[in-house]
Amino acid sequence: MRVVAILATFNEARFIAGCIEHLRSQGVDVYLIDNESTDDTVAIAERYVGSGVIGIETLARSSASDLDLRLTRKEELALTLEADWLMHLDADEFHVAAQPRRSLAQAFAEAEDAGFNAINFIEYTFVPTREHPNHDHPKFAQTMRSYYPYLPSFPHRLNAWKRQERRVELAWMAGHQVRFEGIRMAPRNLVMRHYLFLSVEHAVEKYIVSGGFAEKGVDRGWHDWRPRLQAELISLPSESELRRYVSDELLDRSEPRKRHILADAALHAVNERRPA
Repeated sequence: MRVVAILATFNEARFIAGCIEHLRSQGVDVYLIDNESTDDTVAIAERYVGSGVIGIETLARSSASDLDLRLTRKEELALTLEADWLMHLDADEFHVAAQPRRSLAQAFAEAEDAGFNAINFIEYTFVPTREHPNHDHPKFAQTMRSYYPYLPSFPHRLNAWKRQERRVELAWMAGHQVRFEGIRMAPRNLVMRHYLFLSVEHAVEKYIVSGGFAEKGVDRGWHDWRPRLQAELISLPSESELRRYVSDELLDRSEPRKRHILADAALHAVNERRPA
């Protein structure tokens, strides 16, 4: 069983090493599409070529983040990469089977043996808090322990699939759901820990000063609250409003949020601009 994660990056030096090492521990190789990063993302990834990374390519970047272009390239690669299963993910996401002594590769093999060809992940979003506002360091996964389950609709993260002979679709729903003829989603959901941002300063860098988002993606509503976010309105939650991470097996998916924490700040910005 060979599993390949197709990962697109832009200035992900904070996350890339941990992402690759985690996937490698899960029996997953990485093919990297770098969108002309200006930090050390590619240099770090190159250290893992032949040991977790099977290829690196450069995708030209315009003045704004073009999600459609990246997803279209992933659709093309899914046809040509040598793999039994494939994954679409971002560098700030950690996917796990959440079963003792089970890797992602083993979970995919079990799903395939049971007759399924796609797997959904339940998202648990980790964020800084007022009590502990700064986790912008390599050990963020050890120190940032407050989270909330996030499920605006179901399935929300149908991001792993058995390789198809025909082209799959990712761009139709901003990459949140793969689509192809004859899809059979496994009934067991796996887990995705999403480290949305590591500090207020990181959120500003990631969503506000990074160059913005391509207009076509914004028009489709793909980026939701992100284009409207303003730095001065970012407010961190208290730990008492969130849940405390103990282990992947004990993550609590009850009463999930339908909006991200930062979406509240963006919505407030829109309301502030409306005439009285």
